Amino acid sequence: MKLSVHAVLSLLSVAGIMFNTGIGQHILKNPLVVNGIIEKAALRPTDVVLEVGPGTGNMTVKLLEKAKKVVACELDCRLVAELQKRVQCTPLQAKLQILIGDVLKTDLPFFDVCVANLPYQVRTFSLCADFITFLPVIYLFSSRCAVLMFQREFAMRLVAKPGDKLYCRLSINTQLLARVDHLMKVGKNNFRPPPKVESSVVRIEPKNPPPPVNFQEWDGLVRIAFVRKNKTLNAAFKSAAVEQMLEKNYRIHCSLHNTEVPADFSISKKIESVLQEADFSEKRARSMDIDDFMPVAFSVLSLHFLCNYIVKNASFPTITYSTLFSCITIEHL
Repeated sequence: MKLSVHAVLSLLSVAGIMFNTGIGQHILKNPLVVNGIIEKAALRPTDVVLEVGPGTGNMTVKLLEKAKKVVACELDCRLVAELQKRVQCTPLQAKLQILIGDVLKTDLPFFDVCVANLPYQVRTFSLCADFITFLPVIYLFSSRCAVLMFQREFAMRLVAKPGDKLYCRLSINTQLLARVDHLMKVGKNNFRPPPKVESSVVRIEPKNPPPPVNFQEWDGLVRIAFVRKNKTLNAAFKSAAVEQMLEKNYRIHCSLHNTEVPADFSISKKIESVLQEADFSEKRARSMDIDDFMPVAFSVLSLHFLCNYIVKNASFPTITYSTLFSCITIEHL
């Protein structure tokens, strides 16, 4: 027997199962929103879909009807049991694979598309220990896209453009790696229990091929620029802490490459010459897009922005989960 969303929620209430908002359990109960999210994902019958936080399975059942297989990752064993009961003895049971645990600590199989109403706790706690909008996971598995629900403000930061109030390091880093589109707004009354904030659904489509930049160095550059995004780049780079870090990195780089540092070397003069050469001294991060930052990134090849330069200087395609997870943190907000 196929149960409606409201019927499932009623049964859970009768069974005494309470949703734990402490780990972000806000179940999407509006079937129209569920259908809208799945429609925007443009699923194919051959797709393997990853769903994070399936909860009671309201979206999972719809995904199983559209896709070849659904890999659902759930932290709460109580909800895992309810999800298993929901598909038990149905044709959908064979198409469902359930992974129990934290998605960030779980070995995930290949998937084509990620469709998820992400747990609110994941969205608020720096995307769960430096989690980047799920983009690293999507990217490393060469997935086609992800359709994800976030808190409204976070979603708007993902799609913000230069000059927008919410434009930040998160915006430019995400848009460097992927195309991001805002799909729909979702009111808090569409959830049970209702959260304190409104939500939005975004589509994230990784760029292929990836941009030809060293992402670690790129993130170091925009990290400095966006610490105070209203300051000029000249002011941002002239702070004592930044100059000290850049000089240390420069000397380490020279040491690793057996290059002698000139006796009269001055990091202040080096920074000033680089910014003036690229005509960026008076520009401000708040109004600079990716194309604006590219000349800065390539004209500062002799400067190194990693906070700790003694790191494997990997090219983008070999970046690990932890590297990317640390690139989009609460510092963006």
